[in-house]
Amino acid sequence: MVAPAASHSRQDARPEAADLLVWYDRHRRALPWRALPGEVPDPYRVWLSEIMLQQTTVTAVKPYFARFLERFPDVATLAAAPEEAVMSAWAGLGYYSRARNLHACARAVVAAGGTFPDTVEGLRKLPGIGAYTAGAIASIAFDRPAAAVDGNVERVVSRLFAVEQPLPAARPVLRTLAETLVPQTRPGDFAQAVMDLGATLCTPKRPACALCPWMRPCQSRREGTQDTFPRKVKKEAGTLRRGAAFVVQRAGDGAILLRTRPANGLLGAMAEPPTSEWRPDYDPAQALLDAPLDARWKRLPGLVRHVFTHFPLELTVFMARVAADMAAPEGMRFTAPAGLGEEPLPGAMKKVLAHALEQKLAPPPAPMPEPEPDLATPPPAEPPARRAPLPKVLSRRPVAAAPPRKGGPKAR
Repeated sequence: MVAPAASHSRQDARPEAADLLVWYDRHRRALPWRALPGEVPDPYRVWLSEIMLQQTTVTAVKPYFARFLERFPDVATLAAAPEEAVMSAWAGLGYYSRARNLHACARAVVAAGGTFPDTVEGLRKLPGIGAYTAGAIASIAFDRPAAAVDGNVERVVSRLFAVEQPLPAARPVLRTLAETLVPQTRPGDFAQAVMDLGATLCTPKRPACALCPWMRPCQSRREGTQDTFPRKVKKEAGTLRRGAAFVVQRAGDGAILLRTRPANGLLGAMAEPPTSEWRPDYDPAQALLDAPLDARWKRLPGLVRHVFTHFPLELTVFMARVAADMAAPEGMRFTAPAGLGEEPLPGAMKKVLAHALEQKLAPPPAPMPEPEPDLATPPPAEPPARRAPLPKVLSRRPVAAAPPRKGGPKAR
């Protein structure tokens, strides 16, 4: 346990690492990749978690990390796995170039003897490891005094020092300021403490400044402007792109036609049902010119919408059923329904298949079942029976003779 720093006599005192570490020892998050107090961190787990957490939330990463670790428990197992297996395990996390770099990095580590470098400089030489990831691994896994500056840390530092320069231009300044805060003692715990501070107290909206161990030295808190940091340049919305997706289902086994996207570019090396180009001016009325084969295509109602980092996408889905002996076109393959879970399908393409197969396989709505009788509640009283109408009584008075009609026949 670290003792807190001496009480600050001036409000503009410098943030002390000791104050933050005292808070961290009490409030640290329990994360599946984080070593418990007294344990030696596992560099493989630290590296894997840091790659997964890039541009992705802790909540989203947790189940993927557990499944990935079960399938690839160490760097040697990961390096020996085929790329398709790695991409399949990664499917759904997005930013798929990370998965390819992860696999390449594992192979590089194994080729170099199976041990991760323990310095920032050595880690930066590995595929897919940038300045932040190298700092995080060096500090957390090997307790090197290195700064790990992610989005949470950028927010904390920008508020501490009220950095007016907007992101992303402010990143070099924020990194320099963060490096001045790193202590020589427990730098790994310090790196995780700053991350936890940004994730739990110094949040993007309504930061809990009253609970923050760095409340006194925080410049933006003193000025009451903490909600306005970090400064950011407003992002322009990407241009909407449109396209068509073609879902082919084979008779008999229900297999789905898939192909693998090119290794480079968006969704590289991922699986998909065949699609057209994605363009702002794409006309779905001409989509069948892009169909992968001749078939009786049915245009499904509705659209599949997905938002990528730089643009939103709308796909019109067409579906066709082909004969059981139909061969897949060159460069494509039929995958049985039971094998779709092993295909590296990104989120957008899972939406396409769900849109097509749910509409095709959805059963008709079941009739509403009759409600079970409520035996605890007495039935309502029956209304009284209505009396039958009384019969009409005929009058007993003699009927008067009808007067003779004018112009009628005369009496003889």
